[in-house]
Amino acid sequence: MSVTRRSFLKNSTIAGAGLLIADAVGPGLVLADEAEVSIAPYLSGMRMAATAASKYRAYRSKVVGNPDTTMWIQIDLGQATPVDYVLLYPASERMFPGRDQYYAGEGFPLRFKIETAHDPDFSDPGMGSDLTHSDFPDPGDNIMKFTGRGHHARYVRLTVTRLRAVKILPGSGSPDENLDESPDYTLTLARIGVLSDNDDVAVGCPVTADSEHGNPELLKQLTRPPRQDGETIKFDHPNLVTDPSTWTRVHFKAEAPRSGVTLDGGLFQAALQHNAQYLLNSYTTDDLLRQFYERTGKVTGFRPAGSQIFWEEDLAGSNAGRFLMGAGNTVRWLDDAELRKRLNAVVDGIEDCRKMDGYIMAYPEDTIFYSERAAYTRAWLTHGLLEAAYAGNPKALPLLRGYYDWFNEQPFLPEMLRGAIQGGQGMIANTRVALSPVGKPADGQVIQRYYQENAWLDGLAKRDKEQIWQYPYDRPHCYLLTDIEAYLDMYLLTGEKRYFDAASGAWEMYRAHWQQAGGSISIIEFEIDPPDSDYLKQKLGELCGSSFWVFLSQRFQLLDPDNEQYAAEIEKSIYNVGLANQDGGNGFRYHTILEGEKEKSTHENTCCEGQGTRLIGSLPEHIFSLASDGVYLHLYEPSTLKWQQNEHEIALAVRTQFPFDNFVEGTIHAPADVQARIRIRVPSWATSEMGVSVNGKVAASGKPGSYVMLDRKWSEGDKITFTLPAAVRVTKYNGADQVSGKTRYAIEYGPILLAALGEGVVNLALDKGSDPESLGRHLDSIAGASLHYTLRENPARKLMPYFQVGDENFTCYPVISVSA
Repeated sequence: MSVTRRSFLKNSTIAGAGLLIADAVGPGLVLADEAEVSIAPYLSGMRMAATAASKYRAYRSKVVGNPDTTMWIQIDLGQATPVDYVLLYPASERMFPGRDQYYAGEGFPLRFKIETAHDPDFSDPGMGSDLTHSDFPDPGDNIMKFTGRGHHARYVRLTVTRLRAVKILPGSGSPDENLDESPDYTLTLARIGVLSDNDDVAVGCPVTADSEHGNPELLKQLTRPPRQDGETIKFDHPNLVTDPSTWTRVHFKAEAPRSGVTLDGGLFQAALQHNAQYLLNSYTTDDLLRQFYERTGKVTGFRPAGSQIFWEEDLAGSNAGRFLMGAGNTVRWLDDAELRKRLNAVVDGIEDCRKMDGYIMAYPEDTIFYSERAAYTRAWLTHGLLEAAYAGNPKALPLLRGYYDWFNEQPFLPEMLRGAIQGGQGMIANTRVALSPVGKPADGQVIQRYYQENAWLDGLAKRDKEQIWQYPYDRPHCYLLTDIEAYLDMYLLTGEKRYFDAASGAWEMYRAHWQQAGGSISIIEFEIDPPDSDYLKQKLGELCGSSFWVFLSQRFQLLDPDNEQYAAEIEKSIYNVGLANQDGGNGFRYHTILEGEKEKSTHENTCCEGQGTRLIGSLPEHIFSLASDGVYLHLYEPSTLKWQQNEHEIALAVRTQFPFDNFVEGTIHAPADVQARIRIRVPSWATSEMGVSVNGKVAASGKPGSYVMLDRKWSEGDKITFTLPAAVRVTKYNGADQVSGKTRYAIEYGPILLAALGEGVVNLALDKGSDPESLGRHLDSIAGASLHYTLRENPARKLMPYFQVGDENFTCYPVISVSA
C-alpha cells in the first residue's frame, strides 16, 4: 500500500534555443537561437512503465553539486550500424526507500547532445541531436526519441552539459549520498535504445562513462533487455480475449459457508466481537460517506488533516470499502443490529450518489489515475459491496453491476495495469464480480485484454523466484497476492489451466521462500527481500498480506479440500497474524513485528485495518467447509454448523478450548438419521497418528497432514471425540539476521507461535547433553496460564503465545544454546 503520484508531461516547450525538426518522425539539429519549439516531435508515443525491483533499477551517475557539470556515457554497438534513432527512457521508479514517492523523469538531462563515432575517443563525431542550447522539459514518463541521422557508427555517446536537480537520500542507489538541503544533481535514465531499421541494437551492449562521474555498477542497466512483458504503459492485447462459449467453469469441490455457523465462546468469538466494536467506534456513517458526497457537491469545504489526506481523501471511498468488508463479513455470524443498520446506511448513501451511467466511486471519474484510486480504492469498495451483498443487502450487487458495465467500456483501460499505481491490485475487483451472482463474461475478458501478463504467468508456473521478488513492474510486494487471487479466479471462470499453474506456482513460492514462522508474509514494498531472507529488523509481515494469503489459500482449499496444507496455512495465519495484530476493539497493527516490541494499533483506515477487519469478520467460514456428501472440520474452535444433508437438517456442535486444551468433542444434532461424511483434519503439526472415536469407540485414525473420514448414518446425540497430539517444536532460523556464533530458532506449540520474553538477544541456555530439539522437555507450564512457560534451567526466561503479547519486549527467534 502506498502514497504515490507520478509526474506527467502536458504541453511542454523548449524555450531559448531554436530547434529545426528534420522530418515528421524525429527531431533534427539545432540551427538557430531564439525560437520556441514544442516538445511534441521528440515524443515517441510511448510512456515508460514504472519499476521498483533492483534488477530493473535505473542508471544514476555520481552526484554533483554543480548543475553545469559535463558528463557522458557511451554504448559500444560492436560494429558499425546505421543509427536511425536514439531512445531515452526516463526513470519512473521509487526515489527513496521508505518513502512512498514515484517521480517519472527524475534526473533526465536538462541539456545534452547525442553523437555517433567509429572510434571510442570520438575524434571525428557525427552529430545526431544537439539540445545543449536550452533546458529540455521534464519528460515525465514519456519515452523520448531523438534522431541519429542514420549515421553508420559503432559508438553512440550521450553528453550532458546541464543536469536536473534531484534530492538523493540514503539507499537511493547513488554511490554518493548527500543529506544537505542544497540541491543535488545527477544523470538518471532507465534505458537507452538505439534503433536501426526498427531494431534496438543496443540491447546487451557494453556501456562506459567518464571516469569522474560515471557509476560503473549501474551502467549495464542502460542496455538491459526489455522487461518480459514490455517497457511501456499501454497494455492492450485483444488477441488474448477468449470466447465465453469455450469456457469451462470450474466448480469448487467444497464450499465455504456464508451463514449457518455460530460461535460458542473461544478466541474467534472474542475476535468477532472486538471487530464489531472497532467498526462501530472508528468512524461515523457521515465520515464513511463524506467523499461520495464531496463528489456530488453535497459536502463542501472539508479540509483533511494528517492521515486523512492520504487514507481518506487520496483514497476516496476506501474507508467505506473497509467498513463494508468488515461489517458485511461480521454480521453474517454476529447478530448486531447497529452494525447491520450502519452497513445498510452506507450502501444507501452510495446508491444516493450513483450517477445515471452507473458510476458509484467516491472520486470523480477523471481522477481515477490519481494516487491509488484506479486499483486499490476500486478493489476496496468492490470487496465491501460484495461482502454487504453476501450479508443480505439487496442493493449492493445491482450497484456493482451498473458500475462494472460502465468500467468495462472505458477508453482508459489500456493504461490501467501500468499507468495506475500498482494497477494489478484492481484485477481482483473484476474477477470477484465475474464470479458473483451478477457476473458477466466481460468482467473476465477485461482481465484477459488489459491485465494478463503472459510472461509473468509462465514464470510463476515455472517456479521462477525472480517473478516474485524482482517483479518487473510496479513494486514487488505482498499485494501481488491479489493478482494471483485474480488469476486463480480466472481459472475458475474459464477452466484454462494456464491460470491455475501460475497461481499454484506462486503459492508454493510464497510459502517456501517468503513466509516467516507463524505464517506472516516476509516481502513488502520499498524493501529488497530476496528469497529466504526473512529479515527481522525490517518491518515486514503486513496484516493485509496475510489476509490475502488466507483468502488465496482458501480458494485452493475449496478446490482440493482433502489437501491439509491449505488448512494449515489458514490456521497459522489466523492465530499468529490475524489475532496477533488485532488490538481488542481498538484497531489493528500494521506489521507483524517478530522481535522487539509490537507496533501500536491504528484506527485510521489503513490498508491493514481494511483487510484485518475483513479477515476477522470471515473467521467462522474457515472452521468448516461444505461438500455435497458432508462436511470438513478444518479448525478447532467452539462452534456449531447447521446445514442441509439429503434434504435433512443436521448440525455439528464442536466443543473445545483449543489451543489451550487439545481435547475436541463434536455432537450431532439431527431430527432423523442422516447419512453423511464428516471429515476431521489431522493437522500436519501433529506429533503422531491421531485416533478419532465415535460414541466412545475408536472409529478411525489418521496420519499428520490428512483427513479422517467418518462415513456413516448419524443420529441425534452421536459424539465424535479426539485429542490433538500437539507439542512444542523448534525450527532453525535460516534468515539473514543471524546472531554471530549462535543459532536462532522459532518455537511453536501446534500451530501457535511462541515468543520468548526479554530485550536484545534472548538466549535459552539448556543443560549439557541436551539439544535444541528437546526444548519442550525443558519448559515448565505456568499454573493458570495455558501455553505460558518458564525455562527449567532459568525460570526468569518466559515464553508465551505471540498472539497474546502486548507491550512486552520479546523475540520469536531466540537463541537456543547448550552448555559445554
